[in-house]
Amino acid sequence: MLAALLELAPTGVEQVDGEGFVEYALYGAPGELPAFPEGEAEVGGVVVSVRGEPVADDWAERWRQFHEPVLVGDRIWVRPPWAPARAGAVDLVIDPGQAFGTGAHPTTKLALELMLDLQPAGSFADLGCGSGVLAIAAALLGFGPVRAVDSELAALDATRANAAANTVTLDRVERLDLREQPPPAARTLAANLMRPLLLELARRIDEAPEALILSGLLDEETDEVVEAFAPLRERRRLSERGWSAVLLL
Repeated sequence: MLAALLELAPTGVEQVDGEGFVEYALYGAPGELPAFPEGEAEVGGVVVSVRGEPVADDWAERWRQFHEPVLVGDRIWVRPPWAPARAGAVDLVIDPGQAFGTGAHPTTKLALELMLDLQPAGSFADLGCGSGVLAIAAALLGFGPVRAVDSELAALDATRANAAANTVTLDRVERLDLREQPPPAARTLAANLMRPLLLELARRIDEAPEALILSGLLDEETDEVVEAFAPLRERRRLSERGWSAVLLL
């Protein structure tokens, strides 16, 4: 369904994971959005409930309230620029206006927590970097050199902007299509991607990393993907709200 929505709204949608539901919100001026009927509709083969409503006049303040800081593993404080830093934590500032994720989604939070299990040394590559959360966190923790790749130019722009906001230098931020090209070699690889792309990644890795963090997986998809990366073995698995992330060594 998300893939179908992104064809209708290529600039992106807002996703909210609730208890027993997922909500996608599309924003636009009158006449800009697809014309879905109110009530039930079928999108991407899934029956959904559709509603539309005007955005409130105080949308800017409400938008800020929606993006709250997140503490990961009691060590990494992921926050929007307007929130204060937290004493004793690694301070990671991500602008939610850049899209591509803020670190609050379970897939990103779990990947960050698994990073804390590793000794922060040696090269690191963030595959499908989005807004650059994992790459910037790696640089702040002490990995290096750090490389970030994505197929979307907007993601690369967001990663560069967020890296500058955190005053960290990423070794390389470049476009790479993991569907057609092998990933860069690094001592530690992090891939917060969806199942089909992770399975493709398993076929394209030329040089196995010492540590591999996989995220973006639904709980029921995780075993299949872990097996695809043999002989690397699962060392730790985390799960939150139906999403899983694993550390392979």
